[in-house]
Amino acid sequence: MISCRNLTRRFGDFTAVDSLNLEVSEGAICSFLGPNGAGKSTTVKMLTGLLAPSSGEAEVCGLDVRRSAAELKRLIGVLPEDLGLFDDLTVEEHLLLTGDVYGLARAETRARTAQLLHVLSLEHGRRTFAAACSHGMRKKTAFAMALLPNPRVLFLDEPFEAIDPVTSRIMRDLLEAAARRGITVFLTSHVLPIAEQLATQLVMIRQGRIVWDSPAADLPQALEQHYFELVEAPAVEELEWLGSPRS
Repeated sequence: MISCRNLTRRFGDFTAVDSLNLEVSEGAICSFLGPNGAGKSTTVKMLTGLLAPSSGEAEVCGLDVRRSAAELKRLIGVLPEDLGLFDDLTVEEHLLLTGDVYGLARAETRARTAQLLHVLSLEHGRRTFAAACSHGMRKKTAFAMALLPNPRVLFLDEPFEAIDPVTSRIMRDLLEAAARRGITVFLTSHVLPIAEQLATQLVMIRQGRIVWDSPAADLPQALEQHYFELVEAPAVEELEWLGSPRS
């Protein structure tokens, strides 16, 4: 469902994604993990047709991301890094607009909108303008927009950031149900416990290169420890002044 061969993106002399090779099958939930600046969001932007690769190839749903970007956008749902919301539209208006963009019948769009507002506890804020929404409400709105067209592939950039525990569980349940029905999920996350619980495939990237790619069941140890060893070890430095008597 997602296939990358030597996918590369450069910005001037800086290589953000370096010869990435990756296969994600239909119905998989792939957690794409790495520190800030590792190339995660750049990869998502290339796979969703928002950013042209410098070299290499990538296909999503059998479509070349470079040559068929417009067609591809009708088959995928995306929760982007910046959420992609309009300050002067309400939560509900965002979902109705999404249905129009994807060519859904208005009755079907309204039915799906009502269900998504209910399941994500957004009913009380349906008429709130995005500019007045909390970050959590904005994140849930963008997540609902990604789900609404019933896409073949979901691309989610940090979907669990700033989300309360109940909503996080609801989102995880929705994603697992979607995957069981054949939707492929590709998500980035810094929330390692959720990534470990949810994923069927774990991929780690460091400085633009993949350093680990396996089924989640083949992870040789706890994800956090494996991540620290392969990707980014936490700095250990004592702050002698912290907790010392004040002068």
